[in-house]
Amino acid sequence: MSKRRYVARGVPGGYRIWDNRRRGFWGDFYELCPDELLAELNGRADQDRIVELMRRYKKAKR
Repeated sequence: MSKRRYVARGVPGGYRIWDNRRRGFWGDFYELCPDELLAELNGRADQDRIVELMRRYKKAKR
């Protein structure tokens, strides 16, 4: 199994997405773990779907 490029990392108050290739955070802060967004980033990487998921997870509150 290959190493995933994007993974969720817990930070105080929520999650951020870590880019293993760039060795830095990618995107915004999310209160809920963005599982579907990570699957899309590591999979097909359809831009329209990524934008939709980013908006959904950004709005989601605990």
